[in-house]
Amino acid sequence: MTVRVDLPGRAYDIEIGQGLLAGAGRFLGPLLRRPRVAVVTDAHVAALHWEAFRDSLSAAGIDSEVLVLPPGEGTKSWGHLAETVEWLLDRKVERRDLVVALGGGVIGDLVGFAAAVLRRGVRFVQVPTTLLAQVDSSVGGKTGINTPQGKNLVGAFHQPVLVLADTGLLATLPRRDFLSGYGEVVKYGLLGDAAFFDWLESNGAAIQAGEISALDRIVRRSCEMKAEIVMRDETEEGDRALLNLGHTFAHALEAATGYSDRLLHGEAVAVGLGLAFDLSARLGLCSQEDPSRVRAHLRAMGMKCNLADVPGGLPTAEELLKLMGQDKKAVGGKLRFILARGIGRAFVADDVPTQTVLDVLRNG
Repeated sequence: MTVRVDLPGRAYDIEIGQGLLAGAGRFLGPLLRRPRVAVVTDAHVAALHWEAFRDSLSAAGIDSEVLVLPPGEGTKSWGHLAETVEWLLDRKVERRDLVVALGGGVIGDLVGFAAAVLRRGVRFVQVPTTLLAQVDSSVGGKTGINTPQGKNLVGAFHQPVLVLADTGLLATLPRRDFLSGYGEVVKYGLLGDAAFFDWLESNGAAIQAGEISALDRIVRRSCEMKAEIVMRDETEEGDRALLNLGHTFAHALEAATGYSDRLLHGEAVAVGLGLAFDLSARLGLCSQEDPSRVRAHLRAMGMKCNLADVPGGLPTAEELLKLMGQDKKAVGGKLRFILARGIGRAFVADDVPTQTVLDVLRNG
């Protein structure tokens, strides 16, 4: 399956399906000016997939070198960005070469940012190996790193030239990582496709069982929705902000837990989705039943869905609100929230009363 991201002058394909990693060379070959690529991955992914990826490139006559970084959100840092850029410079990577991000969202974001700043812009390919990366972070050109002040506050818009999403790789994911990615899948139904959310509710068992037709569908539909929004608003001046449904809360929760394994990104998003619908209901925008329905599906999938589900405790509501103030969507010092008039009907709001947000945080 192919989903086209048809941006003027920067169009690219998202290839989706089983077994694509084994044929990666035939996808990358036509993009190369010379038969060599520089690959960046992490230790977990390297142990599972590097050999197969390297062999697929070799079979197509493509040489490769690899940099293996530590796994985890902590890798999205200034230090590892510098390490990656310097490694690429040492390999004399040129603007017309290809850098490959082989891994999940952390590797994709970091490597994309390194490619964006290297020689003022080097082409790169996303080969996402997690559900979260396949449905969200590998598509759309957002790249960046985290800082002590907040998540993804330093970065650049830099579109890949190809996304290769092998859904067969999802079978290697630990259950927790798979469900973390599923938080982003649910987001797409909630923000703009009520029928898709209905389908997710009805097919949760098939998704959890890893039925390939179900996995292909959730990756394809998520990519279709993201591509449609990115084509309308590449740099998040308007509609693209909708993709941040639940994320204003989520990023604050990630900061509060130190970007650690206490709370994975998709877990934070799942909790944030419930809070976003709580906020919408308190403001009279959607029915009181909608937040319960959102949480019921997340709970049925075995996911975190309340603040109380975050292990190790959290700061006060006031402290969480302060962390939310670093959100990239803030305009003129005021927070912007993605709210909903119902399932599948999200919109951007700039005038949310602070007291209502605090009430949600105290009761969420």
